[in-house]
Amino acid sequence: MEMIFATTNAGKVREIKKLLGDIDLISMTEAGIDTDMEENGTTFEENALIKARAVCKMSSKAAIADDSGLEIDYLGKEPGVHSARFMGHDTPYAVKNAKILEMLKDVPEDKRTARFVSAIAVVFPNGREIVERGTIEGMIGTESRGTNGFGYDPIFFIPEKGKYSAELSLEEKNKISHRSKAAEKIKKRLEEMS
Repeated sequence: MEMIFATTNAGKVREIKKLLGDIDLISMTEAGIDTDMEENGTTFEENALIKARAVCKMSSKAAIADDSGLEIDYLGKEPGVHSARFMGHDTPYAVKNAKILEMLKDVPEDKRTARFVSAIAVVFPNGREIVERGTIEGMIGTESRGTNGFGYDPIFFIPEKGKYSAELSLEEKNKISHRSKAAEKIKKRLEEMS
C-alpha cells in the first residue's frame, strides 16, 4: 500500500522509511503536494491528525504524519508542540539549541529532565484514523554535542546511553527513539488491519 508522508523534512522521511519497512512511503514532494498546513492543535496527536487529514483529502490516498517535539519540564513542557516554531520557523536549530542552553544555564542537573515526544497518525480515504505516541526520556545537557541527527538532538542527553542523541548512529537511535516507539505501534496496528 502506498502512503504519503505529510512532511517536507528529508530527515524524517529517511527515519520513518527505515522504521516502517515494508510500507511504500512517498513524501509530499514526490506526490506533487505543496501545501502549508496550520498546525494549531494543542497536542502532538492533534497536529499529526491535522497534517494527515489534509494530505489524505488532497490526494485521496492514505496519509501518515508525525508531530514531534521536545518537552522540557523546567520550562513547563515548552517548547512542546511549538518545537519547530520556537524562536521562529526559519531560525536554525543551532541558534534554538544555544538559546535553550542559555535559558537553563543555572538549572541543576536534577531539574533538567526532558523528553522527546512523537505522535504518528495514519488517515485513510475511508475515514479510518489511527494515532500512536512514543517518548524517550532524557535531560538537557550543558553543551551541544554530536553531528548525527537533527533538530534538538545535540542538546538532548540520554543517561541510559551516556551520550547525547546526536552522538548516536541512526541504527542506535532507531532502537530507542520516540519516533521508533510510535512507529513500532503504528506498524503493529497496520499489520493487524491487513
